[in-house]
Amino acid sequence: MRTLCSSTLIGEFFIIGFAGLVAMKDPDLSMTTVWTVSGIAMFLCLVLCGMVTRPGGVALGWALQIALIASGFVVPTMFFMGVLFAALWWASVHFGRKVDEAKARFAAQAESSQASQADAV
Repeated sequence: MRTLCSSTLIGEFFIIGFAGLVAMKDPDLSMTTVWTVSGIAMFLCLVLCGMVTRPGGVALGWALQIALIASGFVVPTMFFMGVLFAALWWASVHFGRKVDEAKARFAAQAESSQASQADAV
């Protein structure tokens, strides 16, 4: 799960950076505000890469997805990108857990076959 979720978060890191560049063109927003918000969101993406497997990591990831969708009120294209990345986040979590379960099953099978081979000797 960690690999899939981290890949999604790294993609979001870049999308947030590009959205910050677009938001800079808005005359109603100061550059300081744009880059403070974008910088915090980008930093959260990087921190969440390491927290995905820890308790609350996936929930924080969902909060980031909601914030990404809400950023569409500033940069309208982010409504689409936010929904796209929320779908990628769901897929990363869902299929990542299935991959982790399969790895655990294969490891248990390998361990039991090694144990039975050791008993046969």
